[in-house]
Amino acid sequence: MKSKYYTLIMSNLRFSNKGIYIIKSIIIISVILGLSAGCKKFIEVSSPITSTNAGNVYATDVTATAVLTSIYTDISYDEGNGIPSGLSSTSLYCGLSADELTLYSGVSNDNLLGYYQNALKSNLNGGPDFWNKIYSTIFVINSAIEGLDQSVTLTDAVKKQLQGEALFMRAFCFFYLVNLYGDIPLIISTDYKVTSIQPRNSKSDIYQQITKDLNAAQALLSDNYLDGTLLTTNTDRVRPNKYTAFALLARVNLYMNDYVNAESQSTKVINNRGTYDTVSLNNVFLNNSKETIWSLQPVNNGIFSNTGEGRLFILPETGPSTDFPVYLSSTLMTNFEANDKRLDSWVGHVTISQVPYYYPYKYKIGILDATPTEYLIVMRLAEQYLIRAEARAHQGNLGGATEDLNVIRTRAGLLSTTANSQSELLIAIAHERQLEFFTEWGHRWLDLKRTNTVNNIMPAVTSQKGGFWDSKSALYPIPLYEIQHNPNLLQTPGYETN
Repeated sequence: MKSKYYTLIMSNLRFSNKGIYIIKSIIIISVILGLSAGCKKFIEVSSPITSTNAGNVYATDVTATAVLTSIYTDISYDEGNGIPSGLSSTSLYCGLSADELTLYSGVSNDNLLGYYQNALKSNLNGGPDFWNKIYSTIFVINSAIEGLDQSVTLTDAVKKQLQGEALFMRAFCFFYLVNLYGDIPLIISTDYKVTSIQPRNSKSDIYQQITKDLNAAQALLSDNYLDGTLLTTNTDRVRPNKYTAFALLARVNLYMNDYVNAESQSTKVINNRGTYDTVSLNNVFLNNSKETIWSLQPVNNGIFSNTGEGRLFILPETGPSTDFPVYLSSTLMTNFEANDKRLDSWVGHVTISQVPYYYPYKYKIGILDATPTEYLIVMRLAEQYLIRAEARAHQGNLGGATEDLNVIRTRAGLLSTTANSQSELLIAIAHERQLEFFTEWGHRWLDLKRTNTVNNIMPAVTSQKGGFWDSKSALYPIPLYEIQHNPNLLQTPGYETN
């Protein structure tokens, strides 16, 4: 049990061959998200609901909502060591895989070294098992989708919102799986007899399902951000709304090279100026920033807290160590222009023996139990401007692309771009994405792969990190135990299968 504040108990759980949960019976909901619009804490339910099947969970608005709430909690969850254990740990591990972070030389942890030196092995030990973690989340989502579809007792507005949230979250999870592993099994049911022997599906199949889910989510989700009741608007932006689905589909379309729809979807978000706007650099990562499209309330041992990123990335005066093992790479630092205000607002530094160490300072609160003022920002408006800039550049709308790019450059205190051709603009946009989204949800690592530049950039970078680049390292290996238990599941090409 994670804490007295948060419990989603599944009794008699076991794993299928794919490590995906099979629910035989459920004892669920001892605590759920606060129901009032301003509440920031979990509240206790007076008596638990016990059932031998999942039906009762989706009989009331309160218990059904708690299932989706548990998913958001799980994504941002950490156990107090400063390293998020959920999907949000892509900020660290993908940053290590790419050219954003330097690992402290005294670190001997094989897992951190594996990501850092692009030398992962299929027999992962103690590291972030993204495969199992995300598929376990997808199983809960699939169970929720099935339960919600069958429910006839939920308030109609609540049911639609939860269905939309579940579809959005499944798309979000599949997006990361397909970009971390390539072809993956498309699991959209809870039938373990099928899922336990399912082979990989093609990337195009996965993206087709993601697009389908997001289109359906857009039709179901509220235009507004809602509180824990899903019936009242809220200032917190912690539950997806319709524009969150627009934003993710804009990203997906960009990754699919569908530039017309990438521009269309991002424009829907950008044009909603009553809700979204760029804000000053120091306010971007505050809770309820107007730049936020979707955020998560950080949870530490079941209690709302400040972000794991703040505790992990902010270096103490003594500098990096095995407890504070990462800092910004020289590769990243040399790419900043001299007058870039992001250097002042988003980069901190300490000097040890006349050697400066620079660290991510987007999240400025490194104290666990300080009053939470920062949320974990998952998606924000700046990305939509750069998505649209790239989509417009590919379509030959160089003026529009330049205008969008300059929105981000101007906020950073920089002069307008001097790029004046399609190729120059695309390079400038990629450069801006590198500096705008460093150590955020793996953007840089995924960008290197989708733009087919990973094999050009990473050989020299990996060599500097003490490793040797192999093109197979662009994708992560599937955990060996998954391969051993599913005869139809093939290992990522180039990795060991035994």
